[in-house]
Amino acid sequence: MLKGLSIKNFALIDNLQVSFDSGLIIITGETGAGKSLLLGALGLLLGKRADPTSVMDSSKKCVIEGSFSIKDYNLNTFFEEEDLDYEDQTILRREILPSGKSRAFINDTPVTLQSLSSLGDRLIDIHSQHQTLQVASADFQFEVLDALSAIGREIESYKRGLKLLRVKEKELSELVNSKEAFTKEYDYNLHLFQELEEAKLKENEIEELEQIFEQLNNVEEIQEKLSESLAILSAEEIGVLEQLNNSKTGLGKISSFSTSIGDLSTRLQSVFIELDDINSSLQNELENLEADPELLQKTEQRLNLLNNLLAKHTVSNIEELIVVRENLRSKVAKTESLSDDIDALTEEVSKIKNQLDQVALKIHEKRSSSLPKLVGELESILASLGMTNASFKVNLNLDESYHANGKDKLEFLFSANKGSGYGELKKVASGGELSRIMLAIKAILSDYAKLPTIIFDEIDTGVSGEIAQKMADLMKKMSANLQVISITHLPQIAANGHSHFKVYKEDNENQTLTRLKLLTTDDRVQEIAEMIGGKNITESALTHARSLLHI
Repeated sequence: MLKGLSIKNFALIDNLQVSFDSGLIIITGETGAGKSLLLGALGLLLGKRADPTSVMDSSKKCVIEGSFSIKDYNLNTFFEEEDLDYEDQTILRREILPSGKSRAFINDTPVTLQSLSSLGDRLIDIHSQHQTLQVASADFQFEVLDALSAIGREIESYKRGLKLLRVKEKELSELVNSKEAFTKEYDYNLHLFQELEEAKLKENEIEELEQIFEQLNNVEEIQEKLSESLAILSAEEIGVLEQLNNSKTGLGKISSFSTSIGDLSTRLQSVFIELDDINSSLQNELENLEADPELLQKTEQRLNLLNNLLAKHTVSNIEELIVVRENLRSKVAKTESLSDDIDALTEEVSKIKNQLDQVALKIHEKRSSSLPKLVGELESILASLGMTNASFKVNLNLDESYHANGKDKLEFLFSANKGSGYGELKKVASGGELSRIMLAIKAILSDYAKLPTIIFDEIDTGVSGEIAQKMADLMKKMSANLQVISITHLPQIAANGHSHFKVYKEDNENQTLTRLKLLTTDDRVQEIAEMIGGKNITESALTHARSLLHI
């Protein structure tokens, strides 16, 4: 509910402060007095684009502030999502700076215009003859039907299911796309992996193979050099060992004569032992060394295979090649498992759809059962508003598609006269008829849903007499459940208000200003009498005004 409104430096309003109560609030005033300015200021407060030329004094900032009681609107989730502090008494503020820049605030926290607009839509609902096409929109028609059907829980359940469905469908689509991409590379990756797998890679293998290859590839030269070395060491009489042995024997005979000679004899003995061991090792090497053309060929083939694989995968060693093999193993396995994942996710999507279908069917059944009631109430209210032959034909059919609020397609057809065919509201209903239909629908909604403050901006244009009184009674009935603000030219509606404000212009030395004042009972008599008979107020107009006010 709108509790208070403050407007500073906007158009013809220099400084306006006003408080509002619940119930039916009336705003009247002569044409051009500035009622549209109030709506313009409210529009800015609700997130509409700012026009810097609407500022009265361009050297000062324009500030529009509204105080709202929001405890009955279940807006805690909105405040959490926007990361704002929730207050039962919430203040919206809009500023237009001298630079032309616009700023928006909720409870003194800066917010985007989109956030301000989103909250504003939940707090104030403005209707004029130019805005009544909303009644022809499917979203609005569903809102009305769903309020009567009391299917809030089913709708929420459906929306949660639909959200989950969209997530899973996206995951499935991504998996399918991934499979297509992986499948294109699968055969090639599988070939590369199998090639590396069959190679039975071992760390440090190339170094070992190169050593074997070098030995086998040079076996004759190795045998020759080994034989030469053995001949030098062990040839009879002239071999190094024979000569060293003779020297060792000679020194042994004189080693007792001198400590130093004894040390040399010992050292020579050690050298002899070492050379003799080397001789035995050379002998073993020579005996174990033989040509093996078959092993040489296999070693060369293995080296060629490994080197080709290194070059093919642009790596420098077997360890890196093993990493490549494991990456290929992962890609191949992932591709092979995608089909299983897709099958599992497809089944999950199917289950979610089945559950959604069940909820959608419940929604459809409850909507269908509420349709006669909605049509009956609408036609009854419209008859009281002078549209005695107005009738509706509503088609509600289950669709194959999943829509935001169910699987229903709603067709709201209207006929204003007997014998006339039915057609879409926006095509066959006049502006005045749409205004009354909107009023009727809002009146019905007010009995079933917690609505924001409703502002009716001269939707009673072209109405008079008994119909005007019926509209007034309807607005007053609505105001028992919500705050209703009516900008009107009709005395019947003005007289039904719980409070009555007048918009007027006031001239001072330098400028004309728009003012707003709360009328007393006597003021209301004068105002309504003027609405009845014009500026020259007669006694009969005053009497009529008092009778309308029941005083």
